[in-house]
Amino acid sequence: MCGIAGYHGGNIAPDRAAEYLRLMVAALRHRGPDGEGILIRDDAGLAHTRLSIVGLADGAQPMTTTDDALAVSFNGEIFNYVELRDDLKSRGHRFHTASDTEVLLAAYERKGLDCLEDFNGDFAFALHDARHRTLVLARDRMGVRPLFYTEHEGALFFASEIRALLALPGIAAEIDPLALDQIFTLWCPIPPRTAFRGIHELPPGHVMTLCGDRRTIRPWWQLSFPDRGDAPASAPPEAQAEELRALLTDATRIRLRADVPVGAYLSGGLDSSLISALAARTVTRGLRTFSLTFHSAEHDESAWQRQMAATLGAASDSVECSTEAIVTRLPEVMRHIERPILRTAPVPLHVLAGRVREHGMKVVLTGEGADEIFAGYDLFREARVRRFCARQPDSARRPRLFQRLYPYLPGLKQQSPDYLARFFSFGSETLDDPLYSHRPRFRSTSAAKLFFSVDLKQEIGDYDAAADLAAQLPADFGRWHPLHQAQYLETAFLLPGYILSSQGDRVMMANAVEGRFPFLDHRVVGFAASVSPETKLLGLKEKHILKQAARGLVPTEIIDRPKQPYRAPDSESFAAPHAPAYLDTVLSPARLAQSGLFNVPAVGKLKEKVLKGHVTGFRDNAAFIGVLSTELLRGLDTAQSSQIAPRIGINQE
Repeated sequence: MCGIAGYHGGNIAPDRAAEYLRLMVAALRHRGPDGEGILIRDDAGLAHTRLSIVGLADGAQPMTTTDDALAVSFNGEIFNYVELRDDLKSRGHRFHTASDTEVLLAAYERKGLDCLEDFNGDFAFALHDARHRTLVLARDRMGVRPLFYTEHEGALFFASEIRALLALPGIAAEIDPLALDQIFTLWCPIPPRTAFRGIHELPPGHVMTLCGDRRTIRPWWQLSFPDRGDAPASAPPEAQAEELRALLTDATRIRLRADVPVGAYLSGGLDSSLISALAARTVTRGLRTFSLTFHSAEHDESAWQRQMAATLGAASDSVECSTEAIVTRLPEVMRHIERPILRTAPVPLHVLAGRVREHGMKVVLTGEGADEIFAGYDLFREARVRRFCARQPDSARRPRLFQRLYPYLPGLKQQSPDYLARFFSFGSETLDDPLYSHRPRFRSTSAAKLFFSVDLKQEIGDYDAAADLAAQLPADFGRWHPLHQAQYLETAFLLPGYILSSQGDRVMMANAVEGRFPFLDHRVVGFAASVSPETKLLGLKEKHILKQAARGLVPTEIIDRPKQPYRAPDSESFAAPHAPAYLDTVLSPARLAQSGLFNVPAVGKLKEKVLKGHVTGFRDNAAFIGVLSTELLRGLDTAQSSQIAPRIGINQE
């Protein structure tokens, strides 16, 4: 796990190129404090900051082949590098290091871009082929590792984080209005768009090839589901659960490969508990787990965390995230997230990653991805209930089912069937709408756009973020089962765009900690996509097959407990007397007027409601965090948040 940066083209003089690469490396040092390197070739430059996990002694980068034909700067891991290396050795290849980076080079040398299909890993890399004067940028299937790019001085510059691009002279952090509209509708931008004008993201599972003035971007992998009419594999449920357990066991096993200790996050829910249980059966020196707790019972899961840690006999450590910590750390976290957010949830995870690093650890396993691929979110159940109610729109009993979906929202239990029908809109939308499952979420989130300024609304015009998303869905999307359609929207967009980014890579790597996600092993993802919808969502019982696979490994009480989604205190954290001093500066009328993004009087009233602790609805809560996080991002200047590095060794060819 590291940070990568570089450029291609532009006829940049070597001295200027070296200075640009130094600036980018300096901005990424938090991702790789263990080493740095720069390589300048005829038409390209590669830079690297290293977090040493595999091949500690001989994995320095950028790395070249023995004939210098190929050079790579690589972020992430290829977890099956041991098997790939053995195969390549059997074909006569000689290795000189113990790193997975050299395996990447050897695999590309043998198969070209077809080697991507062989990689089981989380990665983003830049590979320069001097023989063909070609640069390849590639990103892993699920979008675990980030990669951004922009054009500057006739060249294409790329980096693991936007801040490295902003470190280049002449590149500014200007908020993109359409990206802001997407975030205030969908929770994240639609790639290749990012929060900033002129800066783009390589989408997950895509590869970019640059040769001279030619640039191509294409998918090398895409998530897919069987057609609705196709009968899935008819193996007995017990056999399917056993197959899933075997896949997860191996996915966990290979993600424990490291030359440093590997720990695990333990939230107290099914997903992290199962991964921790599988890891504990594999590690030889005992597993250390890390948990996040809260003072408020609404957010805290510490009782379940303690039970699972005791079951494992693991060395456990927990850290409580206070509302004061959320308020204090938000500006720093925003500099790492690099996109507006609507919830404070990334901040406590930044605190948790810091605790991991305090223990001298660099790698943790987590349970992310299980809710997406095994239909664990309430949204999936909600969509099923909405479709059920739509068959009898005049029923007074069916809307009561919504009250069972959200036991952690007691206010719903007090509402009438008419209110529930209107709130969840089960009678107002066509069942063949490709975004049917997500319309209530998008509509609820979009309400926060009431705080947009008149000028911003005019600039956005009639742009429709949801329609833009629908236009980019796969051609066969309409043939999938409704549950699979909903899963695709969560897995292909929100998972990489928010969960793995704002709550994953960015807050972890801010502390030089690498997250590994066994549920996102492409074999597990493929298995989950292939089984029937009822195998995942049985009636209104989520993650059915996963629960079956977990029995005997995880206590029954944890498997069968009501789902408690991860959340953190949001606007209530900013209520007086804990309101931070920066609030008056960041949300001052003068600054808001200067930015021109938000309605100054409306934001002022919203701020007063927050200070008085009167914000209770989702709209105002999301709007406050969204406005505040956007204003914290405006004018992002990496020179203020990272020190320029001293000169480092440069290899010029």
